Amino acid sequence: MEEVYAFLKKCETYYLATMDGDQPRVRPFGTVNIFENKLYIQTGKVKNVSKQMQANPKIELSGMADGKWIRVEAVAVEDDRVEARQHMLDAYPSLQGMYAADDGNAQVLYLKDATATISSFTEAPKVIKF
Repeated sequence: MEEVYAFLKKCETYYLATMDGDQPRVRPFGTVNIFENKLYIQTGKVKNVSKQMQANPKIELSGMADGKWIRVEAVAVEDDRVEARQHMLDAYPSLQGMYAADDGNAQVLYLKDATATISSFTEAPKVIKF
């Protein structure tokens, strides 16, 4: 999991795919954090992406760095504890202008049943399950 975290951090921007009914939706994301030995992402509850993950929590992340790319299949599970939200906000101070841990909008989700695959054109794929 730490290798997946480090790769996503190196990407700076990765892409999160959800389903909106039968239509795939992809958007750029940048938050990733480890809290209590789980990999977390962050969004706002008022956003469509949040509603899409509530309706269908199966997601996929994808990003590229240093000539390699990563794909992470997972189930997004909301952690509604203030401590989890605050940990993310502490890791990303720039978010504190838009979110507060107790504002009713900040949302953090950890990745469950995750399979990450790191690939390149020159190496065999590396699969990491967590």
